[in-house]
Amino acid sequence: MLPAQDAKGGTAMLQRRALLATPLAMPAAALAQAAASAPWPERPVRTIVGFPPGGSLDVMTRLMAEQMTRRLGQNFVVENRTGAAGHLGAEALARSPADGYTIGTVGMPTALISPMIYARLPYDPTRDFAWLAEVWEFPNVVVVPAQLPVRTLAEFLDWARARPGGISYGNSGVGTTIHLCGSWLLSRAGIEGTHVVFRGAAQTIPTMLSGDVQLAVDNLASYVPVIREGRLRALAVTSETRWPTLPEVPTMAEAGMDRFVVTSWHIWAGPAGFPEGPRAKLLATYQAACRDEAVQGRALEMGARLIGNGPEAVTARLARERPFWAEMVRVSGAKLE
Repeated sequence: MLPAQDAKGGTAMLQRRALLATPLAMPAAALAQAAASAPWPERPVRTIVGFPPGGSLDVMTRLMAEQMTRRLGQNFVVENRTGAAGHLGAEALARSPADGYTIGTVGMPTALISPMIYARLPYDPTRDFAWLAEVWEFPNVVVVPAQLPVRTLAEFLDWARARPGGISYGNSGVGTTIHLCGSWLLSRAGIEGTHVVFRGAAQTIPTMLSGDVQLAVDNLASYVPVIREGRLRALAVTSETRWPTLPEVPTMAEAGMDRFVVTSWHIWAGPAGFPEGPRAKLLATYQAACRDEAVQGRALEMGARLIGNGPEAVTARLARERPFWAEMVRVSGAKLE
């Protein structure tokens, strides 16, 4: 039996050990509380993009990262984690610490369409992410190589129907709006098509210029420079009205294809548990950038329309568009393990 003094000393030691152990018992809660109360950002913010440099998602993310850097006084450093139709980038984001210092640009297809197509994904969009803002949207544009003997969508469809063996169309992954729009267009027109998967527009465009791929229905932002240079020909845009910076290009309805209003929209997200303080500051700063006419103009020139809605709008839009994209997936027949 211990002497009374030793027993007291032992009790005190146990109490000290318990106090030292307490923070380790709730690391996630402690991290979230510390992030919410600390000034933000105090260091660079990692910004993940799931597609290669030069594509529409990368271009717009870099534009807005530049704005956030200027307005918040810390670098927003873009990191391209490419592959698997954006899934590798989404996985990297989902597995990042929820400390306010990692965000990512998540395409609507990654959040909404991929779960309809893939039996297994390396992330769960309903569990693994905190939506931060609905940031921008692109129309898609129907583009063909300029050397083809066509100038309108109707002429292209007639040319493609007469082509032995059908045509090839490029896309950046099964289940992207690019894949589904191309599939839907050819299905409705009764044209045989083989979809060729690339990592992004930066790979698709050279194969179109060489004539190996004859069609893409891709995000406008990726194609504006080559359209203006005359190397690819834009036949129609999938927005409801003509695009302001390409007023000569008709809408799909004007080109003879009704019920084809499609935009590819994007979300800024963080890992689940993203702190509320940084979330609110990020949204407010992004909305201020959206109100800047110079920034709006740069986005339009790149082929994007800024939005700036908050997390509730993201959730509502995902629910609203789910039936439409489910039908597009059904028509495409896309299913992957």
